[in-house]
Amino acid sequence: MARRSGGRDGRRAARAGAVLEAEPFLTREIPPRVMISTEGLEIIEYNADRILAEVGIEIHHEATVERFRDAGASVAGTRVRFEPGLVRSLVATAPATFTQHARNPARSVQIGGSATVFAPAYGSPFVRDLEGGRRYGSITDFENFVKLAYLQPNLHHSGGTICEPVDLPVNKRHFDMVAAHLRFSDKPFMGSVTAGERAQDTVDMARIVFGEDRVPAETVVMSLINASSPLTWDATMLEAAEVYAANNQACIFTPFILAGAMSPVSAAAVTAQILAESMVGMAAAQLVRPGAPVVLGAFVSTMDMQSGAPTFGTPEPALIMSAVGELARRLGVPMRTGGQLTASKTPDAQAAYESAAVMGPTLAAGTNFVLHAAGWLEGGLTMGYEKFMLDADQLGAHAKVERGFDLSENAQGMTAFHQTEPGQHHLGSAHTLANFQTAFWKSGLADANSFEQWEAEGSKDAETRASEAWKELLAGYEQPALPAGVDQELTEWIERRKATFPDSNV
Repeated sequence: MARRSGGRDGRRAARAGAVLEAEPFLTREIPPRVMISTEGLEIIEYNADRILAEVGIEIHHEATVERFRDAGASVAGTRVRFEPGLVRSLVATAPATFTQHARNPARSVQIGGSATVFAPAYGSPFVRDLEGGRRYGSITDFENFVKLAYLQPNLHHSGGTICEPVDLPVNKRHFDMVAAHLRFSDKPFMGSVTAGERAQDTVDMARIVFGEDRVPAETVVMSLINASSPLTWDATMLEAAEVYAANNQACIFTPFILAGAMSPVSAAAVTAQILAESMVGMAAAQLVRPGAPVVLGAFVSTMDMQSGAPTFGTPEPALIMSAVGELARRLGVPMRTGGQLTASKTPDAQAAYESAAVMGPTLAAGTNFVLHAAGWLEGGLTMGYEKFMLDADQLGAHAKVERGFDLSENAQGMTAFHQTEPGQHHLGSAHTLANFQTAFWKSGLADANSFEQWEAEGSKDAETRASEAWKELLAGYEQPALPAGVDQELTEWIERRKATFPDSNV
């Protein structure tokens, strides 16, 4: 039997040229799906105000506490309470949309409005690949994932702590991670948040690469600032946020909630808590620098009430994501949530089902920044090479849907109806020949060939094909050049900075 064209060699060729075809970000044409009434949103907002006024937020950062006191909040030690409307009025100075500039201007992204930006998974201490299995992440793994994200057309962002390089000292690894983003990719990236001075190091490194005249005039770094839910902001996160806000760099203020543990179990209560916690973080940034770019973040998962393990792909977070998206738009700020999340340990059927069950509602909510869009395994404990490739591939299908219905004259295809008689196929029509290469989204990893061709090519499953794909991409990787002298200046600055303090694992 003859083989169909466009098989393995075609997929390899498409992967090899992928980075050249990338769009800087996705512009959604499909309106958000709102699964809560206006009255329901008002109830959530009212309850968030009650939480802030009657219970308050624990804030373990003296400078932030004092700024809130000066702004009219009630302070009792580390407990800060806010009269209804106060926090919302402080957040009002934040921009509804902003640009995160990439070192390649063609890859700068819009955060907010109708834009959606896909970024890799974040924060995993372990990595996994088909041949090596599960192991602690290294700086080599970190650099590999930065390169793979750079080469993926459907990932618009380099991400942040894609995996923890545990082979480097804790107090110095941020230098190597930020440098990897700056050297091995020209897409936007995320900075260090594990200490205020590490945030400042990120800003200083960005100044070297982008130029002193651009930072802080432009936003070139975006960073993840997590609340210590329930209802607590710690000093480490707020110190980092203070640095970034002062330098006009963006922060995503995200409560990290396992419903039932870090919040009440009900969706309405979780949503009110998310709004309360995130608004306080965003308000804190505005008190440092009015107009500093911020994002309302939400990471929420249910949990197995018997074992305590996080669960993904369940219906309740879908409802919460929809409500949070609408609340962010009512507040006038961008929103981050979702991703291709799973509790599975391998990129198996469970991983595929759960990832799809999270990603659909993520996009339906009108999410502006999708962290954990590729690579997430084991509830976030593991970054998977094969999962990364499979996820990134599926992002292309999601993007095709979000671009909406093409109603151009060509897409209406009326000439094809006139040129092809009833009862005759369209395979050879001028319209088909002119459009067949771009008419349908095509996976770079799925196998749609005949059984015989699949068997002849080695009877490979999806994980095996993904394993081959990431190795092919890395083998063909070419580093996007930095301007003359910048790489050396960055290297020398890092060496000097590292030499000023001893290695430590705290």
